Amino acid sequence: MGKTHERIDGRLRDFIERQPLFFIATAPLGENGHVNLSPKGGAGSWALLDDRTFAYVDFGGSGAETIAHLRENGRVTVMWCAFDGPPDIVRVHGRGEPVFRDDPRWPDLIARIPEGSKPGARAIIVITADRISDSCGYGVPLMDYQGDRTLLANFLGRKTDAEFAAFCEAKDYVGTSLDGLPGLPLPLPQAP
Repeated sequence: MGKTHERIDGRLRDFIERQPLFFIATAPLGENGHVNLSPKGGAGSWALLDDRTFAYVDFGGSGAETIAHLRENGRVTVMWCAFDGPPDIVRVHGRGEPVFRDDPRWPDLIARIPEGSKPGARAIIVITADRISDSCGYGVPLMDYQGDRTLLANFLGRKTDAEFAAFCEAKDYVGTSLDGLPGLPLPLPQAP
């Protein structure tokens, strides 16, 4: 049976901080819009900022659906699940906001995320919890974590900032989402 919590602390915090992977779900307001669910992870690419706030670095990729949905309506769900050890699932329902590289909050936020300064950071997604819950996770399969993939970091690490900006602009669904919503501001904002 699921249980709700006032904050992310103690056992919940310990559980979340051990997970190498989380999932983030967003959706546009329109009934015909595309729901988006994305796996996220990478050691040090995210942090619990306090007992109700979570942030992760949004690195360059082929789309920007999460950014577009958050810019439109802010609704978000984050889920962590145990693939090893005792079964557990933690969900945070809340409000999210993309913080772009030209935002005055950028330097402080990026400094709080251990691996935030890696190449290819285009936004920081900050999520404030409205509802925190956990449930049994009995149906989640057991799997072995082998490590983080390095392909994206290696690819982005070979690009200058100008090349990374061009990469972002060349993608069909980065500046505008699948549903035509504003995504990542282009040209790519520069860090302060």
